Amino acid sequence: MVKAVVGANWGDEGKGKITDMLADQADIVVRFQGGANAGHTIVNEFGKFALHTLPSGVFHSHITNIIGNGVALDVNRIKKELQEIESKGVPAPKLMISDRCQIVMPYHVLFDECEEARLKGKSFGSTKSGIAPFYSDKFAKIGFQVSELFQDDEVLKEKIANVCVQKDTLLVHLYHRDPLDQAELLETLHEYREFLAPYVADVSLFLDQAVRENKTILLEGQLGTLKDPDHGIYPMVTSSSTLAAYGAIGAGIPPYAISQIVAVTKAYSSAVGAGEFVSEIFGEEADELRRRGGDGGEYGATTGRPRRMGWYDCVASKYGCRLQGATDVAFAVLDVLGYLDEIPVCVAYEIDGKRTTEFPVTHELKKAKPVYEVLPGWKSEIRGIKKYEDLPENCRKYIEFIEKQIGFPITMISNGPDRHDIIYRESSL
Repeated sequence: MVKAVVGANWGDEGKGKITDMLADQADIVVRFQGGANAGHTIVNEFGKFALHTLPSGVFHSHITNIIGNGVALDVNRIKKELQEIESKGVPAPKLMISDRCQIVMPYHVLFDECEEARLKGKSFGSTKSGIAPFYSDKFAKIGFQVSELFQDDEVLKEKIANVCVQKDTLLVHLYHRDPLDQAELLETLHEYREFLAPYVADVSLFLDQAVRENKTILLEGQLGTLKDPDHGIYPMVTSSSTLAAYGAIGAGIPPYAISQIVAVTKAYSSAVGAGEFVSEIFGEEADELRRRGGDGGEYGATTGRPRRMGWYDCVASKYGCRLQGATDVAFAVLDVLGYLDEIPVCVAYEIDGKRTTEFPVTHELKKAKPVYEVLPGWKSEIRGIKKYEDLPENCRKYIEFIEKQIGFPITMISNGPDRHDIIYRESSL
């Protein structure tokens, strides 16, 4: 069967741990979209890791790890990640990279930096990983597909020259920078070709056979629903679809092959970068939650930036799960909330004096104020608990209250950073 693990919110929900955990029973893990602009933090017997491009299945020797055609492939980053995990004793993973995947070029990062600097205070909060320029080129049909690297140099030189006509015009006249060095770009493509050659494959053909053989395939998404360019908080979104439905396109499999969609949502809210965030909190309240949160504080796995913090948002999460088509919800980092006497939960928005439980478009979202219900805390440590019925009563009530509000079944509860800190439950929905 094919399962998708995706984010229901702004990203940073804890998808890496859930994928790493589910990989125990998987044959293949596929990263299907996004680039090195976000990371998955994983804690296991080898240590603590922040993966940005490699699939989360790389810690399992039995898994084939695939980078699908929907990914923005940063070759330097993936080379560095492989070196990092192997230096910590992780066996070299089985890795396949789609021949239809496209490459993040050095000038994509350069253009990302230049544009963020030009926009100054009105920037999009980019991680400056080259993602937006990369996807712009992909859809403008001037990107470099992995398969193209294996053509003759004369063909590559001609394409480089054509690309540089456009790029140099912008670099020189808009950003006041030097033009690109075409010989250097050709040498870079040679280096990429040499590194990628052992991993390149017809991934969609491989996955088609795996589906026919009823192998278990995990599709691993990056970021979350609210960062989707179509359905998120546009324009403060990413540049590739974060929805499970895109998993079929980004991996090259039939959409009907996806039979389970696990939407991951935190037991509170957090976000990195700019954009609307209705249940956001500030000051000492936010600092305390940030310090206690995650698996060592709430800081971006890619940027190291302090995450913006907030209480659980049922409006955003219900919307996020609906757009993902969630069959299951994984409720992450619940153990963090054990210090609180009371826990606010955002159950609705007030917009122009009217209350709604439906997630609006961005210009309406800007005016939204959170409507809270306050639940009693459980004031105890819940790490190490394996059975749902052993959780404190107020903890179970918190889970069940949120499940009723969002209308999607919470079947997995993460109560610690380790892959074994998980509780399974049968939902009443």
